Amino acid sequence: MPQLSRLVLARDHLQNLLDVLTAQGYDVIGPTCRDGAIVLDRIGSVSDLPEGLTDRQEAAAYRVAPRADKALFGYVVGPTSWKKFLHKSVRSLWQADRAGARLTILPQKDSPPKYAFFGVRPCDVKAIELLDKALLDGDHPDSAYKGRRDGTLIVAVNCGQAGGACFCASMNTGPRATEGYDLALTEILTGDHRFLVEVGTEKGAAVMAKVPNSGATPADLKAADRILENTAQNMGRDLDMGGLKTALYDKAGDAHWEEIAARCLACGNCTMSCPTCFCTTVHDTTDLTTTRAERIQLWDSCFSLEFSYIHGGSVRQSVMSRYRQWMTHKLAAWDDQFGAPGCVGCGRCIVWCPVGIDITDEAKVFRLHEVNTQGVNR
Repeated sequence: MPQLSRLVLARDHLQNLLDVLTAQGYDVIGPTCRDGAIVLDRIGSVSDLPEGLTDRQEAAAYRVAPRADKALFGYVVGPTSWKKFLHKSVRSLWQADRAGARLTILPQKDSPPKYAFFGVRPCDVKAIELLDKALLDGDHPDSAYKGRRDGTLIVAVNCGQAGGACFCASMNTGPRATEGYDLALTEILTGDHRFLVEVGTEKGAAVMAKVPNSGATPADLKAADRILENTAQNMGRDLDMGGLKTALYDKAGDAHWEEIAARCLACGNCTMSCPTCFCTTVHDTTDLTTTRAERIQLWDSCFSLEFSYIHGGSVRQSVMSRYRQWMTHKLAAWDDQFGAPGCVGCGRCIVWCPVGIDITDEAKVFRLHEVNTQGVNR
């Protein structure tokens, strides 16, 4: 994506940006604090943003805490991701009405709003790109996803701090957004509270043309670079992808899978919170009068026993086989399918796992086992 320009937006004019997006017909979705977590919801005012708040994240631990400053984006990522707006968790596919011998099929038309995603972290920008690959770039694109994605404008926010479970620097997905955005902001708290704005598309430029701004100075650029360099150097986790795909394939029978399974609850929290997991199932229902039926699409998880059900039973009966499927797909088979790993280093699967299973730690174990086995073979 060509970078068109770099501008500076004063904190006092951030509301102008929200107002312009709203005036252009966008349904603005952004971060806000609710029920002790920073979540994504409709916003209309800067006052809706989590000003002066941060989040403390570790394995199986998440807490919102106050900051010593008035940063608007001083947190990392919350439990929800943008996929909930692009790839709905519950969607009616069709309804059927019966009147005597006559059956009428009524396809359900999705009329999505025109979204402006405001405050998308770089890892989540990459996650949306991966969803595009899975749901759009094939012979049978998901029409509902396409309808929502086509009208979406993305305002990314580069990361001013790293979380305890973050490893985006390892995955080359952050802390700076390099593509996939219309506008990208870096919040600068030193001196005047302001934002460096990187314009990524003509659509983003058209928005900024209606917002008060000034040209970025070398000092602004250096300040933003220092922030992002510091964030990259303070990642809470790291994941070395070198040779990991081979290690996971070679170690499909490794005893360590059973050790993980002994802790795993197969609850599916990792897949629900993951910004790239996209699996679904369908449920058919009929009312008591047997005159109306409906087919509903729901998010599903490869951790459920029913997920791999075919005639005769489920293919993956054990928790071990289901965890192995998830991790191997995420870090190995996804790359074979879509040309990139299915992990963006956001750390949500670590934070929201009730028992704190850490995908980065488990990957290190399989890499170590692979090295040890190769050493014995030699």
